[in-house]
Amino acid sequence: MSTSFNLILAFYLVGFAALHSLLAGLWLKRRARRAFGQRAMRWYRLVYSILTAVTLFPLLYLLYLFPGEVLYLVPSPWRWIMIFGQVLAALALGKTLLESGPLRFLGIRPDDGEGEGEGELIIRGIYCRVRNPLFLFALIFFWLTPVMTDNLLVLYLLATIYFYLGSIHEERMLAEKFGDPYRDYQRRVPRIVPRLRCSFPETKGEGRRGQPPGP
Repeated sequence: MSTSFNLILAFYLVGFAALHSLLAGLWLKRRARRAFGQRAMRWYRLVYSILTAVTLFPLLYLLYLFPGEVLYLVPSPWRWIMIFGQVLAALALGKTLLESGPLRFLGIRPDDGEGEGEGELIIRGIYCRVRNPLFLFALIFFWLTPVMTDNLLVLYLLATIYFYLGSIHEERMLAEKFGDPYRDYQRRVPRIVPRLRCSFPETKGEGRRGQPPGP
Protein backbone atom coordinates (compact mmCIF):
# COMPACT_ATOMS: atom_id res chain seq x y z
CA MET A 1 0.00 0.00 0.00
CA SER A 2 2.82 2.38 0.88
CA THR A 3 4.55 2.10 -2.52
CA SER A 4 1.25 2.44 -4.36
CA PHE A 5 0.34 5.53 -2.40
CA ASN A 6 3.79 7.01 -3.03
CA LEU A 7 3.15 6.69 -6.77
CA ILE A 8 -0.37 8.12 -6.47
CA LEU A 9 1.02 11.01 -4.45
CA ALA A 10 3.80 11.63 -6.97
CA PHE A 11 1.39 11.64 -9.94
CA TYR A 12 -1.04 13.89 -8.08
CA LEU A 13 1.69 16.41 -7.25
CA VAL A 14 3.00 16.42 -10.82
CA GLY A 15 -0.52 17.03 -12.09
CA PHE A 16 -1.08 19.78 -9.53
CA ALA A 17 2.20 21.45 -10.48
CA ALA A 18 1.34 21.28 -14.18
CA LEU A 19 -2.13 22.80 -13.61
CA HIS A 20 -0.72 25.45 -11.29
CA SER A 21 1.93 26.46 -13.83
CA LEU A 22 -0.59 26.52 -16.69
CA LEU A 23 -3.00 28.76 -14.79
CA ALA A 24 -0.18 31.08 -13.75
CA GLY A 25 1.31 31.31 -17.23
CA LEU A 26 1.07 34.33 -19.49
CA TRP A 27 -0.19 32.21 -22.41
CA LEU A 28 -3.42 31.21 -20.63
CA LYS A 29 -3.88 34.71 -19.21
CA ARG A 30 -3.69 36.18 -22.71
CA ARG A 31 -6.22 33.66 -23.98
CA ALA A 32 -8.54 34.41 -21.05
CA ARG A 33 -8.18 38.16 -21.66
CA ARG A 34 -9.15 37.77 -25.30
CA ALA A 35 -12.08 35.50 -24.41
CA PHE A 36 -13.54 37.35 -21.41
CA GLY A 37 -12.15 40.90 -21.67
CA GLN A 38 -9.94 43.03 -19.45
CA ARG A 39 -12.60 43.65 -16.78
CA ALA A 40 -13.00 39.94 -16.14
CA MET A 41 -9.23 39.62 -15.60
CA ARG A 42 -9.61 41.59 -12.36
CA TRP A 43 -10.96 38.35 -10.87
CA TYR A 44 -8.47 35.95 -12.44
CA ARG A 45 -6.34 35.66 -9.31
CA LEU A 46 -9.37 34.96 -7.11
CA VAL A 47 -10.47 32.11 -9.40
CA TYR A 48 -6.86 30.89 -9.43
CA SER A 49 -6.71 30.92 -5.61
CA ILE A 50 -9.99 29.02 -5.31
CA LEU A 51 -8.87 26.35 -7.80
CA THR A 52 -5.56 25.99 -5.94
CA ALA A 53 -7.36 25.44 -2.62
CA VAL A 54 -9.84 22.98 -4.18
CA THR A 55 -7.09 20.91 -5.78
CA LEU A 56 -4.95 20.92 -2.62
CA PHE A 57 -7.72 19.66 -0.32
CA PRO A 58 -7.78 16.05 -1.66
CA LEU A 59 -3.99 15.85 -1.24
CA LEU A 60 -4.14 16.98 2.38
CA TYR A 61 -7.03 14.61 3.08
CA LEU A 62 -5.14 11.66 1.59
CA LEU A 63 -2.09 12.48 3.69
CA TYR A 64 -4.32 12.61 6.76
CA LEU A 65 -5.78 9.18 5.96
CA PHE A 66 -2.46 7.61 4.95
CA PRO A 67 0.41 9.36 6.78
CA GLY A 68 2.81 6.61 5.74
CA GLU A 69 5.58 4.66 7.41
CA VAL A 70 7.71 6.62 9.88
CA LEU A 71 11.28 6.99 8.60
CA TYR A 72 12.65 8.87 11.58
CA LEU A 73 11.55 10.64 14.76
CA VAL A 74 13.89 13.31 16.05
CA PRO A 75 14.31 12.96 19.84
CA SER A 76 14.13 15.76 22.38
CA PRO A 77 15.51 18.38 22.80
CA TRP A 78 16.31 18.59 19.06
CA ARG A 79 12.66 17.97 18.21
CA TRP A 80 11.62 21.13 20.05
CA ILE A 81 14.40 23.14 18.42
CA MET A 82 13.09 22.04 15.02
CA ILE A 83 9.52 22.90 15.98
CA PHE A 84 10.71 26.31 17.15
CA GLY A 85 12.38 26.76 13.76
CA GLN A 86 9.10 25.85 12.07
CA VAL A 87 7.28 28.46 14.13
CA LEU A 88 9.82 31.10 13.09
CA ALA A 89 9.49 30.04 9.45
CA ALA A 90 5.69 30.25 9.66
CA LEU A 91 5.90 33.73 11.21
CA ALA A 92 8.33 34.86 8.52
CA LEU A 93 6.01 33.41 5.87
CA GLY A 94 3.09 35.36 7.33
CA LYS A 95 5.10 38.57 7.49
CA THR A 96 6.14 38.14 3.85
CA LEU A 97 2.50 37.65 2.83
CA LEU A 98 1.57 40.83 4.69
CA GLU A 99 4.29 42.71 2.82
CA SER A 100 2.97 41.24 -0.42
CA GLY A 101 -0.59 42.39 0.20
CA PRO A 102 -2.61 39.31 1.26
CA LEU A 103 -5.93 40.49 -0.18
CA ARG A 104 -4.39 41.09 -3.59
CA PHE A 105 -2.46 37.81 -3.37
CA LEU A 106 -5.68 35.86 -2.80
CA GLY A 107 -7.56 37.87 -5.39
CA ILE A 108 -10.08 39.22 -2.85
CA ARG A 109 -8.93 42.70 -3.75
CA PRO A 110 -9.19 42.88 -7.56
CA ASP A 111 -6.22 44.17 -9.52
CA ASP A 112 -7.02 46.46 -12.41
CA GLY A 113 -3.60 46.27 -14.04
CA GLU A 114 -3.10 42.72 -15.24
CA GLY A 115 -1.62 43.49 -18.61
CA GLU A 116 1.97 42.67 -19.41
CA GLY A 117 4.28 45.60 -19.01
CA GLU A 118 1.93 47.42 -16.65
CA GLY A 119 2.75 48.48 -13.13
CA GLU A 120 5.92 49.54 -11.39
CA LEU A 121 8.55 47.22 -9.95
CA ILE A 122 8.38 47.63 -6.17
CA ILE A 123 11.06 46.06 -3.94
CA ARG A 124 10.63 46.15 -0.18
CA GLY A 125 11.24 44.17 3.00
CA ILE A 126 12.66 40.68 2.65
CA TYR A 127 12.49 40.94 -1.17
CA CYS A 128 15.64 43.07 -1.19
CA ARG A 129 17.53 40.10 0.36
CA VAL A 130 16.05 37.13 -1.52
CA ARG A 131 13.90 36.95 -4.65
CA ASN A 132 11.64 34.09 -3.52
CA PRO A 133 11.14 34.33 0.25
CA LEU A 134 7.85 32.43 0.26
CA PHE A 135 9.56 29.41 -1.26
CA LEU A 136 12.47 29.78 1.17
CA PHE A 137 10.31 29.85 4.32
CA ALA A 138 8.03 27.06 3.07
CA LEU A 139 11.05 24.82 2.46
CA ILE A 140 12.47 25.60 5.91
CA PHE A 141 9.11 24.69 7.45
CA PHE A 142 8.92 21.44 5.48
CA TRP A 143 12.41 20.15 6.14
CA LEU A 144 12.35 20.96 9.86
CA THR A 145 9.50 18.47 10.35
CA PRO A 146 10.70 16.31 13.30
CA VAL A 147 8.58 13.28 12.32
CA MET A 148 9.27 12.16 8.75
CA THR A 149 7.21 9.54 6.93
CA ASP A 150 7.78 8.09 3.48
CA ASN A 151 4.76 9.96 2.10
CA LEU A 152 5.92 13.26 3.57
CA LEU A 153 9.37 12.67 2.13
CA VAL A 154 7.90 12.21 -1.37
CA LEU A 155 5.80 15.36 -0.89
CA TYR A 156 8.75 17.45 0.33
CA LEU A 157 11.13 16.26 -2.39
CA LEU A 158 8.65 17.00 -5.18
CA ALA A 159 7.69 20.32 -3.58
CA THR A 160 11.37 21.33 -3.42
CA ILE A 161 11.82 20.53 -7.12
CA TYR A 162 8.61 22.34 -8.01
CA PHE A 163 9.49 25.42 -5.98
CA TYR A 164 12.80 25.74 -7.77
CA LEU A 165 11.34 25.17 -11.24
CA GLY A 166 8.36 27.37 -10.34
CA SER A 167 10.66 30.22 -9.38
CA ILE A 168 12.30 30.01 -12.82
CA HIS A 169 8.88 30.03 -14.51
CA GLU A 170 7.66 32.98 -12.43
CA GLU A 171 10.78 35.03 -12.97
CA ARG A 172 10.60 34.62 -16.73
CA MET A 173 7.11 36.14 -16.60
CA LEU A 174 8.28 38.96 -14.35
CA ALA A 175 11.25 39.70 -16.63
CA GLU A 176 8.85 39.88 -19.57
CA LYS A 177 6.52 42.15 -17.60
CA PHE A 178 9.06 44.56 -16.06
CA GLY A 179 12.00 44.24 -18.45
CA ASP A 180 15.47 45.52 -17.57
CA PRO A 181 14.62 46.72 -14.02
CA TYR A 182 13.69 43.18 -13.06
CA ARG A 183 16.74 41.66 -14.78
CA ASP A 184 18.91 44.05 -12.77
CA TYR A 185 17.09 42.86 -9.66
CA GLN A 186 17.85 39.24 -10.62
CA ARG A 187 21.55 40.01 -10.98
CA ARG A 188 21.81 41.65 -7.58
CA VAL A 189 19.54 39.55 -5.35
CA PRO A 190 19.86 35.74 -4.85
CA ARG A 191 17.01 33.42 -5.84
CA ILE A 192 16.57 31.26 -2.71
CA VAL A 193 19.50 31.64 -0.27
CA PRO A 194 19.12 35.10 1.33
CA ARG A 195 21.77 37.70 2.06
CA LEU A 196 21.96 39.22 5.51
CA ARG A 197 22.16 42.75 4.14
CA CYS A 198 19.76 44.32 1.70
CA SER A 199 21.42 44.10 -1.71
CA PHE A 200 18.84 46.08 -3.68
CA PRO A 201 17.46 49.57 -2.90
CA GLU A 202 13.95 49.43 -1.45
CA THR A 203 11.26 51.45 -3.20
CA LYS A 204 8.12 52.87 -1.65
CA GLY A 205 4.57 52.42 -2.81
CA GLU A 206 2.33 49.47 -3.59
CA GLY A 207 3.54 47.29 -6.41
CA ARG A 208 3.15 43.75 -7.63
CA ARG A 209 6.63 42.29 -7.21
CA GLY A 210 5.93 41.19 -3.65
CA GLN A 211 3.82 38.22 -4.68
CA PRO A 212 4.50 34.49 -4.91
CA PRO A 213 4.12 32.61 -8.19
CA GLY A 214 0.64 32.99 -9.53
CA PRO A 215 -1.38 35.01 -11.96
